[in-house]
Amino acid sequence: MPDVKQAVLIAGPTASGKSALALALAERLGGSIVNADSMQVYAGLRVITARPTAEEEARAPHVLYGHVDAAETYSTGQWLRDAATAIAEIAAAGRVPIVVGGTGLYFKALTEGFAAVPPIPAEIRDTVRERLARDGVAPLYAELTALDPVTAARLMPLDRSRIARALEVTLATGRSISDWHGTNTEPVVLPEQALRVFVTLERTELVSRIEARFAAMLAAGALDEVAALAARNLDPLLPAMKAHGVPWLIRHLRGEISLDEATAGSVMDTRRYAKRQHTWFRGQMKGWPLVPVDRAFDEILAALPG
Repeated sequence: MPDVKQAVLIAGPTASGKSALALALAERLGGSIVNADSMQVYAGLRVITARPTAEEEARAPHVLYGHVDAAETYSTGQWLRDAATAIAEIAAAGRVPIVVGGTGLYFKALTEGFAAVPPIPAEIRDTVRERLARDGVAPLYAELTALDPVTAARLMPLDRSRIARALEVTLATGRSISDWHGTNTEPVVLPEQALRVFVTLERTELVSRIEARFAAMLAAGALDEVAALAARNLDPLLPAMKAHGVPWLIRHLRGEISLDEATAGSVMDTRRYAKRQHTWFRGQMKGWPLVPVDRAFDEILAALPG
């Protein structure tokens, strides 16, 4: 476990101003920023995932951003291992770890522990994905029902990604994913080491920010970024291929829909995701105080010791 005297954990919905808050705190506190957004880990997607700019990254150390190829599936377990290493190194250097992002499961794993599912061999993962593409989800769901009925009963029969993942785990380890979820690792950051906040924003303002941000993404080259990703012909089930905006812009690039339609679909997906983030944190992370983003900087500084 890292020897952390104090860490700042900043969660919140997409487009709420978390990254700007983290950067301001890092500059004030002598901190280093650790990414906790499951899409911002992927290389080549800086614009469409709203990663900090190169100029922002130059103002304070940033880690776990853009370090994974889009052809890979980067799991919560992998992130937790990488985050534990990063936090330990930051603390050892006498800096404050500032973990920021919108992926609730990352924060839950960081502070409560996580099922230590081992990495899935590439040949098993590729075989399952090839079967899914060739035969559809029904045969995989039937096999999962026979091998892991508990998990199958919890999944929707058409949930392609989760069914494929559960089957991969069972085939690779001989244990159900439900079984693995009952064996958690120790927390990386203990409650007494962490100052935790979930930043909030009035809904109409959040929607305005989401709309403005997507327009800014397009102006900054998001379409070219997605075109380069589409040219790789990657598995559409890969996480990077499902980043908000990517599927809609790919449809536009294929001539299936207009740019206005792609924009509207991307914005709506992002709005729905922001709502799910609020709901998830309220249900899963009850100990996290909700703080309006415009007050968060002062409240965090006031709450820190010394």
